[in-house]
Amino acid sequence: MRPMVDLVGRTAVLLPGTASDEVFVRSVFEEPLAQVGIGVTAPPTVSVEEHLAALDAAWTGTPLLVGGVSLGAHVAAAWAVRHPERCAGLLLALPAWTGAAGDAPAALSARAGAAVVELDGVDAALVGVDGWLGAELSRAWRRHGPGLAPTLRAAARSAAPTTAELAGVRAPAGVAACTDDPIHPVGVARSWTVALPRAELRTTTLTALGVDRAALGRAAVLALAAALVRTTDFGRH
Repeated sequence: MRPMVDLVGRTAVLLPGTASDEVFVRSVFEEPLAQVGIGVTAPPTVSVEEHLAALDAAWTGTPLLVGGVSLGAHVAAAWAVRHPERCAGLLLALPAWTGAAGDAPAALSARAGAAVVELDGVDAALVGVDGWLGAELSRAWRRHGPGLAPTLRAAARSAAPTTAELAGVRAPAGVAACTDDPIHPVGVARSWTVALPRAELRTTTLTALGVDRAALGRAAVLALAAALVRTTDFGRH
């Protein structure tokens, strides 16, 4: 991917979604980024504050490629809003809402999950969540121990960047969504792509992730490459 040449040799800092973990983040991004010569750092962080601190700690004076999945994408974009000079590019997978969480599907799901965990435990909260997603959540959620329910509730209260804030981000962005994901509606990803001045969207499906988790990361990397091409081509005119 010729447009990615300026990012070759760098390491992307990528953050997990709500009550997810760095294991999933690596499974999503490591292979697609290795294909274009970019390494991955996936901090084992949980809260919004920890995510932001990890990004701040990764900053050494050279603009960073940052991103994540769901809440991780929200935090990465918010960090780019706060520190535009520190961001070389964004990989934003499955953004769940814009601005205040309100009654966004992912926020409602997190609140409901927290309530069940508190009353009946993790096993009860995962009833009906089958296949690869059930396996991923079972691993990640059990790692949080008694902090799981508070983590879910805190995420459901957190704000993503607003449309106006996204409009001020000048870094190129690759946005990825799953067209069959009701918790992270593709419409949110489209609205982020429209709001971000230098963004492209690519999609995959949850079904594809069941076979290959990297399908999501691949979509984000392809979207970023397309955003870089569009920017380069525009600059030639």
